[in-house]
Amino acid sequence: MKSKIAYSLFLGVLIYLALSFTTPQIVQENKKFVVVLDAGHGGHDPGNRGNGYKEKEISLNVVLAVGKVLEKDPRFDVVYTRKTDEFIELHERGSIANKAGADLFVSVHCNSHRSQAYGTETFVLGLHANDENFNVAKNENSVILLEDNYEANYDGFDPNSPESIIGLTLMQEEYLDQSLTLASFVQNRFKKRLDRKSRGVKQAGFVVLHQTYMPSVLIELGFLTNNKEGKYLNSIKGQDEMAKSIIASIIDYKESLDAIYYVPEKETPPVVGNVNAKMEGDQVYQDITFKVQIAAGSTEIELQSYNFNGLDQLSKVKTGDLHKYYFGSTSNYTLIQELRDIAVDKGFDSSFVVAFRNNESIPLAEALKANTSSN
Repeated sequence: MKSKIAYSLFLGVLIYLALSFTTPQIVQENKKFVVVLDAGHGGHDPGNRGNGYKEKEISLNVVLAVGKVLEKDPRFDVVYTRKTDEFIELHERGSIANKAGADLFVSVHCNSHRSQAYGTETFVLGLHANDENFNVAKNENSVILLEDNYEANYDGFDPNSPESIIGLTLMQEEYLDQSLTLASFVQNRFKKRLDRKSRGVKQAGFVVLHQTYMPSVLIELGFLTNNKEGKYLNSIKGQDEMAKSIIASIIDYKESLDAIYYVPEKETPPVVGNVNAKMEGDQVYQDITFKVQIAAGSTEIELQSYNFNGLDQLSKVKTGDLHKYYFGSTSNYTLIQELRDIAVDKGFDSSFVVAFRNNESIPLAEALKANTSSN
């Protein structure tokens, strides 16, 4: 009897040890991409009420539509800052995302203006480049004044003070490139698929983005104060179309990350010389140009190798108030991955591959679906 008990205990220990060593690997392999969806405003904070519409209702409807689709995709986990008409303080929204270990934070809002201004724009956290960007951020940040203990929650932050914005940007610096990538996907989808006017990707000091520790964007769907656009955004059709466009952008972003971080086993040594060199078996994409984005910012930098840790073959593009800097230029996807490795070795740890067709930026996932030829 004792021998049977001892055997059972021994077997139980073996099973426990086996599970202890194998479970982490299974968890890692099945780790989902966590997206936090944030519907702006809510509860006693209606947001802007242009033409009598309610920003809080439109943003919630769009967020719920986005989440409903992503929840059916086994690659994603979706977390909401709110799913009902309730008031959530800005610092709590960021806390929800951080506790969830989110890979992405997407905040949805609607814009307003005293004129008939119209169009979509997507913001990442940064110093506002002009008064217009500051005013958009100020309007969204002013919600903290509705909170009972905002002075303690935000350490004396004043939404009406441009100087208060400066301290917000530091936390998000390491995620700027990824945030810019998603913002570009969002704006391109709105413009090319829905034919909405794009007001571009912009930087401004949003408190809700400052609170998060992951790539984050704030999407302004359009202007409720514009007679035509307000009516569109308040309609079922408009909200459905905007939601589908955001869904596609998030999926594009996820797939672009998968393409960047999937590194196949190399059978030949990397080529570090001429960017146009080819190796047998390389993937060459017709009409597609790949580059490695190594930096982005509002300050223009001279394209000299000493400014970029010794890298040459540099180029830059100005998008709105942002300057984006690239290393390499080739239609050879295999080679561009090697060039990204070189950029990382030079200290550009957050560099990533981007794609262009006819000198226009396109999602990397879309580029990789194009026809290829082998050397």
